[in-house]
Amino acid sequence: MWDLVHSLIIEFDPPKPRGRKPVPPRPILDALIFRLRSGCQWNQLPKEFPDDSTVHRRFQRWRALGLFDRVWATLVEHCDALDEVQWEWQAADGAMGKARLGGDQIGPNPTDRAKPGTKRSILVDGQGGPLSIVAAGANVHDTKLLRATLEAIIVERPVPTEQKPQNLCLDKGYDMTIRPAEPPWKDWVT
Repeated sequence: MWDLVHSLIIEFDPPKPRGRKPVPPRPILDALIFRLRSGCQWNQLPKEFPDDSTVHRRFQRWRALGLFDRVWATLVEHCDALDEVQWEWQAADGAMGKARLGGDQIGPNPTDRAKPGTKRSILVDGQGGPLSIVAAGANVHDTKLLRATLEAIIVERPVPTEQKPQNLCLDKGYDMTIRPAEPPWKDWVT
């Protein structure tokens, strides 16, 4: 998989022909994965990784270039081509978080004294591989984010058939007392 990711990094962020030789992308990506998995602060990255300011600067540049979206889509496409994406079972759920520094997608958090917060709605396949993610203000109900989450799947979802049905698992937060005329999952075969 590194070959796929490396080719995308070279395509989106080619090395400059002149100037200082940049830190190779592999240790930068390893540091980013460590930071995202551990939740540590930038300045607390272990010494075996490149300098924290270098890693952060490259992270910001790659984010601005849209590299992470392309890497995500490429890896999911690759897994789908190997028939590794388990479309038969999918699950969606939402989670709220704090937004102390503000941002575009914030709203009053109903569970935290109306402090600014965000809600993330994510859809995963049967193995837990992420297929889509949507952000909104913390005061947006899960049912309002479901359609956007289903439409934001990073690759084209195969059409369900009787032989290959698709099931969507949701928790009680998606239970609606008033059913819409056309639910967002209407085309799913169960």
